[in-house]
Amino acid sequence: MFLKTLTIPARALLQCVNRGVISPKHRHVCPVGLGRGPSRLYYETVQPVDPSLSGASSARTVDLRSDTVTKPGAAMRQAMAEAEVGDDVFGEDPTVNELQKMAAEVFGMEAALYVPSGTMANLIAVMVHCRERGDEMIVGDLSHLHIYEQGGSAQLAGVHSTTVTNLPDGTFDLDQLESKIRHGYPDAHYPRSRLVCVENTHNIQGGRVLPLPFLQKVKALADRYCLAVHMDGARMMNAAIAQKVAPSTILQNTHTVSVCLSKGLGAPVGTMLAGPQDFISRAVRCRKALGGGLRQVGILAAAGKLALGDMINRLEEDHRHARTFAQALLECDPPLYEVDMAAVETNILRFCLRDASLTPTEFCALMARVGEGEQAAMGQGVRVLMFPHIGGSVRAVWHLGISLEDTQLAIQKLQFVARQHSQQRLRAQ
Repeated sequence: MFLKTLTIPARALLQCVNRGVISPKHRHVCPVGLGRGPSRLYYETVQPVDPSLSGASSARTVDLRSDTVTKPGAAMRQAMAEAEVGDDVFGEDPTVNELQKMAAEVFGMEAALYVPSGTMANLIAVMVHCRERGDEMIVGDLSHLHIYEQGGSAQLAGVHSTTVTNLPDGTFDLDQLESKIRHGYPDAHYPRSRLVCVENTHNIQGGRVLPLPFLQKVKALADRYCLAVHMDGARMMNAAIAQKVAPSTILQNTHTVSVCLSKGLGAPVGTMLAGPQDFISRAVRCRKALGGGLRQVGILAAAGKLALGDMINRLEEDHRHARTFAQALLECDPPLYEVDMAAVETNILRFCLRDASLTPTEFCALMARVGEGEQAAMGQGVRVLMFPHIGGSVRAVWHLGISLEDTQLAIQKLQFVARQHSQQRLRAQ
């Protein structure tokens, strides 16, 4: 009866745990508050705050929901306004061509293609690597491609997925990976293994950076069985900054990659898909079939050029701010928060609440509104937007729109919420 009350993704995860598919040490839950409720594999948005309540109309907003909320600055808007354009479907948009050449050089790939979104880029990669309906790809069970992209590989490309268990650091067991590779093609009973997908950095696992030795071993295993390796590298630039290596050093361990321009790099639209020249030639056809062939798109590509050229090194600032916030969580008095500092590697932070009486959803609601007495205690009202996340955790993401001052305000707000919650608990005793 209990299972009927769970969301479908949560029910499936719980059944896997109960059947032993996911061992206890790999359960994706907070170390505190086990059993407080189902794990959720998707975002639960905080209810909008009525600005007429609690002085919220004059409050400072610190938006830590995602690095997708970034907005182009004055220099990027000027570059877009002045962009030289042409018909990109004809291959005649000079700004797009420059961006694609630039991306290929940065990634150490033969060629690159400008695509409207990361979801489309990943789907195109699957379509090109898995050329026959019924081909199979191997993906992490907590990967963005598997969880958040609507099953497009099956829905639109006719490609079957099999999963390996993502570990807390975003990797997976190589023996398990090898066990999922199909043999005996063209046996009529089974799909054909064609592709292995990795995600770097790993979104659900809190921006974890895939170690280079792991990627080398995945590539070697894939090469042994004539499989391709595609990296969902939406935040691959964050990984390169964290590891202090060139993007090409990471990508020499993959055949293809998708890299988002509209997250930490700050462009309003676009993802780069890169790989061998013959792969990109086929990708152009798939992009057109999916409705991604745009005309005078140099206006958007100009923002992408600025993103790739000027915005990569500043990602370290986001990482530093995330670590500052994480350290403040540990030092908060009264102690309400728990975080694994070793897992704070890039701009994504997952943390837990020590008190089971306060759910992540309730906590995010408290952070998102101006509380009673807040303006007097802090000098101003502050709304901090975050998401409840998988395993009873809370997710916060830093980006170019969040300054050190914003981070310090968010820290003050989490301390205020902790004090208020502690006082309420004392009064209730």
